[in-house]
Amino acid sequence: MAAIRTEITYVVRGESAVFNAADRAASYWPKEPHEVDVHDLRPEIDALAFDRNGFVVASEPSDAIGMTDPAARMAQFGREAEALVARFTGAQKVISFGGMYRTDAPNSADGNLPAFGAHVDYGARTVRDFTFDHFETDEAERLLAGRHMLINVWRPLKTVERSPLALCDASTVSADDLFPSEVVGGLGDAKRRSLFGFNLAYDPAHRWTWLPHMQNDEAFVFRLYDSDQNAVQFTAHTAIEVPGTPSDAAPRESLEIRTIAFLV
Repeated sequence: MAAIRTEITYVVRGESAVFNAADRAASYWPKEPHEVDVHDLRPEIDALAFDRNGFVVASEPSDAIGMTDPAARMAQFGREAEALVARFTGAQKVISFGGMYRTDAPNSADGNLPAFGAHVDYGARTVRDFTFDHFETDEAERLLAGRHMLINVWRPLKTVERSPLALCDASTVSADDLFPSEVVGGLGDAKRRSLFGFNLAYDPAHRWTWLPHMQNDEAFVFRLYDSDQNAVQFTAHTAIEVPGTPSDAAPRESLEIRTIAFLV
């Protein structure tokens, strides 16, 4: 499967948005849909690299799969994500936060639904906030003075039959394509302080990719922010509809978590 043609929702260029994760109808997100090609990543997996594409695919099993207690499952997933990111980046310290279970099963709460809209979750402001949440002030300042990255890990709990995640090759994303997004009630907490990231405006240079029928022993590991301004970053992503998906396809179920990797 070389590529599929589908619609991706962008933000209107120049518009800032407020995304209410717990009540999506209350969001202000000026939308601009575009038909794009989404390329099959499977032939490219071995060539992917953070500094070339902004993301990689990890092919290895997870002990979180099959765990039935949600809290224990997310804790295990977080430990695995931290180890995975440390291995890929060489970071001396990695923390994780914002673990979420996503599904488009009927009657799912807004906060758990996949996000259909091209976005980059968070940037420097939210990275700084969570660093100070995890460390004493002096240690947080020391860590933030060195190179650090915000990296997401995303893994399906079972074979993805609908609403897969698509990633935009970060080497094709310009900072000029990003417009501010305030996320209200994010990460499963309607009372959480606002989080700050970006939505993506359309550019025909964007190259979108996906993994058809992604398995639970495959994980996306993608970079959203790097304090090195010259690094390839801003891996935009969105859930997509795949043409021809059967009406009775099983709901998507996935886990995701954010990590901050400190290299010094």
